[in-house]
Amino acid sequence: MGKISKVILSNMCLIYDNDGHILVMERTKNDWPGINLPGGHVEENETLEEAVIREIKEETGLTIRNPKLCAIKEWPWGENLRYLGLLYKCNEFEGEIKSSDEGKVFWIKRSELEKYKLSQDLDELISLIENAKL
Repeated sequence: MGKISKVILSNMCLIYDNDGHILVMERTKNDWPGINLPGGHVEENETLEEAVIREIKEETGLTIRNPKLCAIKEWPWGENLRYLGLLYKCNEFEGEIKSSDEGKVFWIKRSELEKYKLSQDLDELISLIENAKL
């Protein structure tokens, strides 16, 4: 096995406020339907932090500051290819939320998350973010 692997890098961010709300997205794409966290792919020549800030702006309208990397999740993606998700959290933001082509964004109470149809693995991803020991 070589020392170099092909990798797809993506990010997700748990944006939360001081009143127990989290920002979620109801995705329009069929590949990962249900409630999810906003995020997306890291583009070429972009730092990991620049990517999560850009993706959150594009998908939610919010400008986030100081996102904290909490965990890394790997998904099986085929032979000779890794798919890594960088999981962030952030409570420093400004702007007004607005939905995008990716889906409808809205605030929900964290305690009521289970009342929604969640995307695959979302409860596990949020648990990784909230209980991170990275």
